[in-house]
Amino acid sequence: MKVLKIATAGSVDDGKSTLIGRILYDTKSLTEDKLQAIREKSKQRGFDYLDFSLATDGLIAEREQGITIDVAHIYFSTPNTSFIIADTPGHVEYTRNMVTGASNSQASIVLIDARNGVVEQTYRHFFINNLLRVKDIIIAVNKMDLVEYSEEKFNQIKGEIKFIADKSGYQNQNIKFVPISALHGDNVVEKSTKIPWYTGKSLLEYLEGLHLNNTQDYSQTRFPIQTVIRPKTENYHDFRGYAGKLYGGDLAVGDKVTVLPSGTNSTIKKIHFFDKKYQVGKKGSSVNITLKDDVNISRGDMLVKQGEEPKIVKELDATICWMDKTPLKLADKYYIKHGVNEAQVKITGLRSLIHTDFSGKQDEPEQLSLNEIGEISLKTSKSLFVDSFKENKANGTFILINTKTNNTAGVGFIK
Repeated sequence: MKVLKIATAGSVDDGKSTLIGRILYDTKSLTEDKLQAIREKSKQRGFDYLDFSLATDGLIAEREQGITIDVAHIYFSTPNTSFIIADTPGHVEYTRNMVTGASNSQASIVLIDARNGVVEQTYRHFFINNLLRVKDIIIAVNKMDLVEYSEEKFNQIKGEIKFIADKSGYQNQNIKFVPISALHGDNVVEKSTKIPWYTGKSLLEYLEGLHLNNTQDYSQTRFPIQTVIRPKTENYHDFRGYAGKLYGGDLAVGDKVTVLPSGTNSTIKKIHFFDKKYQVGKKGSSVNITLKDDVNISRGDMLVKQGEEPKIVKELDATICWMDKTPLKLADKYYIKHGVNEAQVKITGLRSLIHTDFSGKQDEPEQLSLNEIGEISLKTSKSLFVDSFKENKANGTFILINTKTNNTAGVGFIK
């Protein structure tokens, strides 16, 4: 069974939590006690319908205000697919939460209130999905029941989104449009008879039909070393293995590899996972690798296939989403974490503040404030082995850490 990670996005009151609650209800994924709690709470509020947002809004403040604040992860399954949905907040002040929720997603659902159409937050959500290179986007035009299931209104929104997509920098996205009513279940799990002019699939049918192999745009193998395995037991006295997670591509026994930063070459001898041996280590898997040569390797080093070396740099340019209440300014110092590698870093340039409505950039701003996105340059205290985010998502990202508070201050995407 395949596993699909999905992020939701939308403005306040567009109905994200209601949509997810409806999906859980229609796929019979809600337990009876949870369903009973939703019935009782809906009745207390005087509703003559079930308020499905109660299935996901877990914080007290969320239930009181009727909005999503934190990222909630919801799990459910159909006969063919297991889903992990990140229900992300829609308000502008929680942009960092949306970036966090979408960063590990393979697809995204962007909700639009049919009455309001494309609004400022729609641009922002589309921009973030574009920045994170989320390949499959489903535009769910919600609350169609409140516009009398108007085909004209749906097509108007569809045209506006296509206009935005043409202006974006990531042109390989697959965008689908679905008219829905999350409250009544129209086109959510099953096709609706109330929208005869719509000939496409339901929202869930589109999700189940996604091909996961299309979500990876890169193939170069990266194996950052998390730890060196030296049991020193009687049976494994001379064993030296290198444990980590494979990114970007596969590694096989017999592959010729280069060790970074030393540049030493060797050949893969064995690939282990606990007590099992494999001929091929698949991307995304955590394995233990041994080499034919006795090479000096430690945590933070990296194995790559010969001829597929990344850039080894101390200076780099990146796009960054700022997540700290303390603004980012020129010459500020932070701690950078790139995979398992860590170093001190100094901001050497504030190149631009990016307007997330695709209207352009502000060159050389004085600072980047909380939830703003910009382009920066930085210099590290030691060399990092990097790819551009476009070439390799896992090896093209980093976080900056505030050295005074130890808070995650920003997430960066290497150019």
